[in-house]
Amino acid sequence: MPLLPADFSFVSDLVYRQSGIVLEAGKEYLVDARLTAVIRQLGVESIESLVKKLRAPGSELLARSVVEAMTTNETSFFRDVKPFQTLKAEVIPDLIKRRSVSRSLSIWCAASSSGQEPYTIAMTLCEAFPELASWRLNFVATDLSKQMVERARAGKFSQIEVNRGLPAMMLVKYFKKVGTDWEISEKLRKMIEFRELNLLQAWPNLESLDIVFIRNVLIYFDMATKKQILGRIRRSMKPDGYMFLGGAETPLNLDDAFERHALDLSGCYRLKNTPVAIVKPVGVAA
Repeated sequence: MPLLPADFSFVSDLVYRQSGIVLEAGKEYLVDARLTAVIRQLGVESIESLVKKLRAPGSELLARSVVEAMTTNETSFFRDVKPFQTLKAEVIPDLIKRRSVSRSLSIWCAASSSGQEPYTIAMTLCEAFPELASWRLNFVATDLSKQMVERARAGKFSQIEVNRGLPAMMLVKYFKKVGTDWEISEKLRKMIEFRELNLLQAWPNLESLDIVFIRNVLIYFDMATKKQILGRIRRSMKPDGYMFLGGAETPLNLDDAFERHALDLSGCYRLKNTPVAIVKPVGVAA
């Protein structure tokens, strides 16, 4: 049975209220496809029956399942390449100089899905900056979906997933075969704290951030929600921190406090008037 207009309107309003994701007219096919998967999983008779249950009191857990089903979890290792090249060539070397006294780094990877992006960052740090092993690293990765957080925390990936973007050398060095899957090393799993987080709700313990990866997330929100999230990122970042957005995203006309860091398609931004790092030369007395 086709998705009824009233049911589509109800679901789109529910998803927007709880996640900020906008389901515009014309996305009925997407709702139909993803809710069909939900009714199979839950054993509900039809999408119409599912929506009736959603309208009833006490449907909070069901509503959460529906919202999670409507989130997009498209991801891969080293996705788009350029952000991680910039991270390696410019961002981390600069922050190592700037944080030479505190010897600490704080990283947040938002909408981390099944974990490929935060694990890509972790591999980049381990490969190129072994000196960070003695630093204090606060690395948090979050996602709206409980299922995705649990998957990322487990660090297990299918053959198809490791074939997407992961260099063979990295696979050999950081993964082991477990049945038909590949499990990432315990060392990398321990580097990252995976948490559930709804970007529209409170962001506990996400302050004084050096690096924020929030790529391919803002495209799903309306203008007001984009402005709200960028403002919260700005207030959570250190004045000399870095933010990475997706290739189709920009803070232009949303938050004029940010400016592009490099014209290399990395989606890297900094706050305007970022303080210049002052690094004391070795052997020079204070």
